[in-house]
Amino acid sequence: MLLNNLKSKLSGDLFHDDLIKSIYATDASVYRKLPLAVVYPKNEDDIKLLIQYSKENKTSLIPRTAGTSLAGQCVGEGIIVDVSKYFTKIINLDEKAQTVTVQPGVVRDALNNYLKPYGLFFGPNTSTSNRCMIGGMVGNNSSGTTSIQYGVTRDKVLEMEVILSDGSQATFGEITTKAFHEKIKDDSLEGQIYKTIFEALQPKSIQKEVIEHFPKPEIHRRNTGYAIDELIKSDVFLETQEAFNMCKLLSGSEGTLAFTTQITLKLDTLPPQEPVMVAAHFDSIENCMKAVQPVMQHNLYTCEMMDKTILDCTKHNKTQQENRQFIVGDPKAILMCEVKADTIEEAKELAKKLEETIKKSELSYAYPKLFGNDINKAIELRSAGLGLLGNIIGDKKGVACIEDTAVALPDLANYISEFAQLMKNYKQDAIYYAHAGAGEIHLRPILDLKKSEDVELFRKITTDVAQLVKKYKGSMSGEHGDGLVRSEFIASMIGEANYNILKRIKKAFDSDNIFNPGKIVDALPMDKSLRYKANRKEPEIETLLDFSKSQGILREAEKCNGSGDCRKLPEFGGTMCPSYRATKNEKDTTRARANALREFLTNSDKSNKFNHAALKDVFDLCLSCKACASECPSSVDVASLKAEFQYQYQKENGFKFKDKFFAKSTKYNKIASRVPKFYNALFKNSFSGGIIKKALGIHPERSLPKISESFSGFNNFSNCIDGNNHTPNPIKTVYLFVDEFINYLESEIAKDALILLEALNYKVIPVDNLESGRSYLSKGFLEEAKSLANKNVSIFKDKVSEETPLIGIEPSAILTFKDEYIKLADDMTSAGAIAKHTFLIEEFIQQEIELGHITREQFTSEAKTIKFHGHCHQKAMANQLSSFSVLNLPTNYKVTLIPSGCCGMAGSFGYEKDKYKVSMKIGEQTLFPAVRKASNDTIISANGTSCRHQIKDGTERKAKHPVTILKEALI
Repeated sequence: MLLNNLKSKLSGDLFHDDLIKSIYATDASVYRKLPLAVVYPKNEDDIKLLIQYSKENKTSLIPRTAGTSLAGQCVGEGIIVDVSKYFTKIINLDEKAQTVTVQPGVVRDALNNYLKPYGLFFGPNTSTSNRCMIGGMVGNNSSGTTSIQYGVTRDKVLEMEVILSDGSQATFGEITTKAFHEKIKDDSLEGQIYKTIFEALQPKSIQKEVIEHFPKPEIHRRNTGYAIDELIKSDVFLETQEAFNMCKLLSGSEGTLAFTTQITLKLDTLPPQEPVMVAAHFDSIENCMKAVQPVMQHNLYTCEMMDKTILDCTKHNKTQQENRQFIVGDPKAILMCEVKADTIEEAKELAKKLEETIKKSELSYAYPKLFGNDINKAIELRSAGLGLLGNIIGDKKGVACIEDTAVALPDLANYISEFAQLMKNYKQDAIYYAHAGAGEIHLRPILDLKKSEDVELFRKITTDVAQLVKKYKGSMSGEHGDGLVRSEFIASMIGEANYNILKRIKKAFDSDNIFNPGKIVDALPMDKSLRYKANRKEPEIETLLDFSKSQGILREAEKCNGSGDCRKLPEFGGTMCPSYRATKNEKDTTRARANALREFLTNSDKSNKFNHAALKDVFDLCLSCKACASECPSSVDVASLKAEFQYQYQKENGFKFKDKFFAKSTKYNKIASRVPKFYNALFKNSFSGGIIKKALGIHPERSLPKISESFSGFNNFSNCIDGNNHTPNPIKTVYLFVDEFINYLESEIAKDALILLEALNYKVIPVDNLESGRSYLSKGFLEEAKSLANKNVSIFKDKVSEETPLIGIEPSAILTFKDEYIKLADDMTSAGAIAKHTFLIEEFIQQEIELGHITREQFTSEAKTIKFHGHCHQKAMANQLSSFSVLNLPTNYKVTLIPSGCCGMAGSFGYEKDKYKVSMKIGEQTLFPAVRKASNDTIISANGTSCRHQIKDGTERKAKHPVTILKEALI
């Protein structure tokens, strides 16, 4: 009742249902706390209302942006206040002063895209920079790979507008000593805060205590508690030229002191545009660490390290083979050192001097230099290795607890040596990846936090490492913050006297402890509130799809580590996650779907643990684009999770009429294809078409598909699995899978494919009497899909081979052979063998071009311009570059890939009345504008049936399949 009353007063959105609470119970850490509610505030008045409510009802507010925190900053039992949806404005840019004012929900990379035309950028970054937000970066005092050149977030924050715990507003920024002392006289809460800080830090004995026990000042990555060591550097306390700025304290405070609504940042000019990277190879971690100090004498822009464990993760990853070309031998570690200059000649000279230093050290056995895109490949290799590292099958995972330690560079080698010995004592193989130039080494033990003995190790290892860090006067929290995992150790790191000052400051700011309690001061135990309950009995969950590669569907869901890659905006490329990009609701992310499924499968007491309306809600807007299976670092396959959920849920609750219709649409399309003119007239007529749409739950503005005469009827013969043609001396024999969508909706494309392949001297055996099962899969009719998979596998298992491949036209249909069939078919061995020799038609043609079997001389030399949009399943499971390559085959064809994600149609998804607006909004993000900008003589191409339909409805342009374009280009 109280929450509903609060909801009625807010301009923003408030949720307190089980689904939303469950998906906000975790972030990217190992912790879980079920919140009271979740709010998306729209304005400052909403935040004031929340503060008032929290005080009156003795609850708390947990600020949150992208929720990618590794230390548990964003979980709590109070109200999660998510500013990522509405507090997203860039308020003001002062180009001359090189400052920008933003709201906390502005994405870091989006800000830099905005600033780039002005020659400016915000320097600090993180590995999550395409979705992390400025508010979160300030809360954590983030730094990233650029900190050795541009400093940390704290260095860039000039001013912050906040709402204090009494609901009053305050603006914190640089103030003079005189202004500071005027503030002390003020009776307001802001005045009391200034007074408390002055009284706490003014005694020289206290200042001495701070300097003695806080991390060494040369360690610029440090977030150990509140930054009182930064405050005492100001002219209020010492005879310096540095003005007092409360933002130094608020940066890194993790939202525990005030609620930030606006941030003014100092910007830098864009870095020099010509980089060279020297990738120094080492035969030991020790030698690598010793090399850091000498290389840092150069003006490096990055100095990053990756170890053998990370490198080995990429060895057998097909997509990373090209990125590994620079690796010499089998290094134990590589130090990636980057220099930059305005010209490539200057950059090469800098790299030469750096190389001389590395040679002189006699620590490295190889130091290849990388230029241009090869630098990006090396960086991608490191990122991919980390992603693959996090994708460990089973319950043992690399646990974020000690991964944020930083020490001074002269101490680095000795610190790592002692750390390695400590890990050996625990029989742990340490994983090293690092911002080496900043003295920060990310280190993670491999633990199974479902076991009590490993939970004990979790605490023991963290405690021992904290003591080791203290020995070197380092920082336990370099850039990821204290949160739940490290706050408990702050008192021992900085001493009780200093810790009591932190508590005084917290009390002054927030006497009722409503802002993110349990973090930094009065910490909760680091081994409590974990995501998994130790020694629990794992629920036994039977599924129709085979999830054995992940050791079951629950562990498939548990693969999600919360990194939030699924929150990436369209401007940063990729496809994941289309519905989130349209709604900006956490509920519609890959992360939310995986977390929600994990929550209910783990905690439900129902016999059918899938039988929850909340799960239906979270999966409802999933387009099954499959991008998560390839773009998510943990490869969480939400399309498969959704299919299994739908099947299990509908077993209990029945199937809706519209879902039955769409699942069995092939049956109806087949009937309609016998008299296509009649049905097309029926569909086109506004009266009869309107009745059909209403009956099937189709949005009135969506056009109905055009039925075509089936491929066999179109060609006046019935093809079968053993059919043949009259191609003399063919290069190869192929089975052409004429799927149910092409067969009954666009059979002319199948005819084009047949003509094209035969003209290129391939023997084609068309197969048009089979169904892939895609429509059944999309609606959770898994038993029917399984029956089709078994049928198709049995038909093709003795026919498809390297010599006689299976090729298909529609990506969503042919790629079922490479994906779902190996999870559905009883004969998995045969299904796997067929999958190896199954190709999208563009893939097949590209391979034949590379073999020299197809040449550009077979096609026209007429000039044409083409813009191509690739199907989601092709992007996820194959490669849209194959379509790009084959369209570029004719000599004067100029082809560009539209940098679009999902088109938004996704089979029946875009037809449905309640999803139409989301569908069109997804199309409007990149695809529709790109098509509209294309000139009338530019050919628009798309290889997906749904994509072509969406383009027509969204832009009134007809898109051609690449097969048709190539057929028309034949000489």
